[in-house]
Amino acid sequence: MPVKVRNKKLDAVLKQIVKTLERYAAGHPNAEVEAYRHDNVSVRIRVIDPDFKGMSRGEREVDLWAMLHELPEEVVADISLLILLSPAEVKKSFASMEFDDPIPARI
Repeated sequence: MPVKVRNKKLDAVLKQIVKTLERYAAGHPNAEVEAYRHDNVSVRIRVIDPDFKGMSRGEREVDLWAMLHELPEEVVADISLLILLSPAEVKKSFASMEFDDPIPARI
């Protein structure tokens, strides 16, 4: 499943992040992967993956952060929110609700 991106125009940083997320999505065909630039210094990412069921937060982060840390440090620094949920957790997650209906940035 392709990565969903809300922004109509992707800047260079967001393009690099999305390219990395596409690698994750290719290995997890049932995952829903979304990203968007919230403001000029903040990229938000949400991954909803059935493979996360029964996994701790730390276990969920291992594969994805390994890929993201291949990016330049200044690119990774723009990632301000990384939400990793199983489908059953989506409606209970406050962070996921903020992802769906973000408070506008003041920057």
